[in-house]
Amino acid sequence: MSRRLLIDLGNLPEEGKEYAGELPPEIFELPEEDAKPVGPLSYELLAQRFGSELLLTGTLSAPFEFTCVRTLHPFIQTVRVERAAVSLEIEAEGEIDATEAVREELLIHFPNDPRCDEADEPQHCEIDSRYLAVDKAGEDDVETAPRAGSDDRWAALDALKDFKDNP
Repeated sequence: MSRRLLIDLGNLPEEGKEYAGELPPEIFELPEEDAKPVGPLSYELLAQRFGSELLLTGTLSAPFEFTCVRTLHPFIQTVRVERAAVSLEIEAEGEIDATEAVREELLIHFPNDPRCDEADEPQHCEIDSRYLAVDKAGEDDVETAPRAGSDDRWAALDALKDFKDNP
């Protein structure tokens, strides 16, 4: 398993070249409270040069441990990007390190609200009744809002409205 995805521009044919492999989970460097990578980032990419741009297209995937937003239980989901497209500016000839760009492309496809029913092995995903407000009493002891007529400023405006309606 390679630690970096390096593209050698000097050996890149004009029609492009296929790259396939895995990058270690350590490249994600995510905070502890976020998702945790549980496997490598797998890639199958076609690298093509267009003038001063390097375009990588193909598929990316990596398994992560998420926490379900409903049940608060951990689960594993593989994030897949079937039609990845990564563009890199070529600043100098030689090798280009595409690791960070590929990493970011996968991270932007994280689920917004991860749920365990979308896991690789789906689980029953229901909110724990302890977190619901269904057992609260109907009375909330909140006073009703003041009436509009109790404030003299509003009464003056209401009088103008009445004046307009009567010619």
